[in-house]
Amino acid sequence: MKAAILEKINGPLAVADVELGELSVGQVLVKVLVSGICGAQLQEIAGNKNNAKFVPHLLGHEGCGIVEDIGAGVTKVKKGDKVVMHWRKGDGIEADFPTYTFKGKTMRSGKVTTFSEYSIVSENRVTPVPHEVSNDFCALLGCGLSTALGTITNEAQVQPGESVMILGLGGLGTCLMKAARFAGASPIIGVDIRDNKKGVVKSLHGDLFINAAKKDIRETLVRELGIKEVDVIIETSGNTQSIADTIPLLGNDGRYILVGQTKPGESVEIKIANHLFGGTEGKTIKATQGGRFSPSKDIPRYVKLYQAGLLNIDNLITHRTTLKNINTAIKLMRGGKANRIAIDL
Repeated sequence: MKAAILEKINGPLAVADVELGELSVGQVLVKVLVSGICGAQLQEIAGNKNNAKFVPHLLGHEGCGIVEDIGAGVTKVKKGDKVVMHWRKGDGIEADFPTYTFKGKTMRSGKVTTFSEYSIVSENRVTPVPHEVSNDFCALLGCGLSTALGTITNEAQVQPGESVMILGLGGLGTCLMKAARFAGASPIIGVDIRDNKKGVVKSLHGDLFINAAKKDIRETLVRELGIKEVDVIIETSGNTQSIADTIPLLGNDGRYILVGQTKPGESVEIKIANHLFGGTEGKTIKATQGGRFSPSKDIPRYVKLYQAGLLNIDNLITHRTTLKNINTAIKLMRGGKANRIAIDL
């Protein structure tokens, strides 16, 4: 099979032939249909995920596919099932790391990977879905959309009418805009350092775009919306300066959610820290792991919302690619020129 392999930190991905290993207890062989490219893969390529000692390895953690075979003990899915492939643990066996053969040598890889034509996945990283549900929607449920919905509802606990600011409008940031609108947030402010993101905010029915490289965020909030502070701020870039600059914008009883990870060893200074004690409950700064979304519980619920026409992925996927052109797609993401990119396998 063809797969994209990280052979060298900060190097391009190699698209090459990889042989599948044997299925062990609790493993599922999936024919991958569509995979999303997440910002986490950019961090892996840079070696910021504590993964440098494990190269070469496969990549990708959100996808949609069809079950080709199952290993001993698997009861959650059967051959022919359509599944969401996700990095968060769901129900089922936590299987061992799978093995592949690359350039004649055994290569172990993650318990879910999606940048390949086939993937050996741990049973607890797949969730069955109806065949008629869109492949793209299912792929985004593997991380981007589910993380966004979980962050908005579980971590930020956004209430209708609360203001939400999203810092960084890449694939996850745009999913967060969609989730904030779904939750009834108002106004929704998108912040980035690239002017092309203004159109992204408009397409996702956001209320205001601010280019933080050109405008003071607080002054723009006052001038355009008549507010000085925001109820919920969600930071997706992991940029420490962005975090330091925007924590003071948090309103009374506000929640600041860190989704993007900072680089290893970096620190954040909290300026004028006593403002955190404002409001009746105090303000919250919290890091999240995938919005605490629970695949086995939440994916079926999101599918029902999709089938009822209440939840969609309009304007989230801006580009499509193939494994052959994956490095070009990664360059687009690094340059801020794409939202989510879908790989057609």
